[in-house]
Amino acid sequence: MDTEAARLLVVDDDPEIRELIQAYLTKQGFTVHCVGSGEEMFEHLRTHDADLIVLDLMLPGEHGLSLAGRLKSERDVPIVIISAQGDDVDRIVGLEVGADDYLAKPFNPRELLARVRAVLRRTGLHDSRSEAEATNVVRFGPYTLDQAAHRLARNGEDVPLTSGEFDLLCVFAAQPNKVLDRDRILDLLTGAERLPFDRSIDVRVTRLRGKIERDPGQPRYIRTIWGKGYMFCPDGE
Repeated sequence: MDTEAARLLVVDDDPEIRELIQAYLTKQGFTVHCVGSGEEMFEHLRTHDADLIVLDLMLPGEHGLSLAGRLKSERDVPIVIISAQGDDVDRIVGLEVGADDYLAKPFNPRELLARVRAVLRRTGLHDSRSEAEATNVVRFGPYTLDQAAHRLARNGEDVPLTSGEFDLLCVFAAQPNKVLDRDRILDLLTGAERLPFDRSIDVRVTRLRGKIERDPGQPRYIRTIWGKGYMFCPDGE
């Protein structure tokens, strides 16, 4: 299968890590869902499929190693374990209970991406979903955002975006109906150090609004939440 079309489930109790992983892997074309505990993971899997699970070991309640063992006993799904401990015993036990790879925190998101791709290739997953279902697509108003194809269309017509504008829209699309301050947006875009009081995100938002809003002065999709940041509203309400 096209690994970038895969559906990933990230299980980590740290919301910042979840957001960072979700934003980065979504930009690579994956469909990414996140939960904060083992209980939420099994609840999600009752109604959704996952092609690979990124599982933190240190979770509230049941330990990640136990969760990995239960997962493997119930379904054949690849697991990449992530852990701040980096303990050889945990690494060995994790692989023994059926995990497909193990990555110690802190890690570079690019390394996680490489591990995820390698596991998907190694497990030889075959996807019977239609091309439309397999593509990571977000729809809002008259727009279709196809992240795998790096394309935004309005009623079927391409909307030209710069790489920076496209990446910013993908960050918003990964966090619908959620207020993001400027620092968080910049973190999700780059994960890099920046100057204090960096207001460049305001310029980027203004340019993106000019491409997708009917009236940029009264935006429907990318709204300003005064004193807090911005919020992407896919329903335009």
